[in-house]
Amino acid sequence: LKARQEFNRERFGIFIHWGIYSMLADGEWVQNRKDINYEEYALLANAFYPSKFNADEWAELFREAGAGYVTFTSRHHDGFSMFRTKASPYNIMDATPFKRDVIGELADACRKEGLKIHFYYSQVDWGREDYLPLGSSGQVGGRMKGGDWNSYLKFMDAQLTELLTQYGLVGAIWFDGMSST
Repeated sequence: LKARQEFNRERFGIFIHWGIYSMLADGEWVQNRKDINYEEYALLANAFYPSKFNADEWAELFREAGAGYVTFTSRHHDGFSMFRTKASPYNIMDATPFKRDVIGELADACRKEGLKIHFYYSQVDWGREDYLPLGSSGQVGGRMKGGDWNSYLKFMDAQLTELLTQYGLVGAIWFDGMSST
């Protein structure tokens, strides 16, 4: 109840949807909408280098705009993680030439500006072979049918533990994507 009251008091926040899908300039569902093979889509990471990213500038602008919190896409349905994770090499630190933890930088910058950091986290994964259920959005991109839900839950638990322990106090986790078959 206290968290809900604080959220209501903050009133205005920034929600940033950003990942390797941004390179295609067609929204975060581009892999699904354009039926891009998940193995080919993963190659986008090889060229992801957001050279103008500056967490301090972003956080200052957000504070000046009157925001109380920032919600950042830590991982969308494409399965790419925008943070340092040991659970998968498909992340900004290991799979890109950028090799910087944008979530770590943004979390630090937000704290300096008095903003809470929230993480968006997709429970769906269009590329991992162990993810179930495929649901309506998992039927494209060439991913094999089948999976191992227990394996996927271990993966999710590992990533969520990392998000909740590597970046200081986290204001919220925004879960998205449980699809039905």
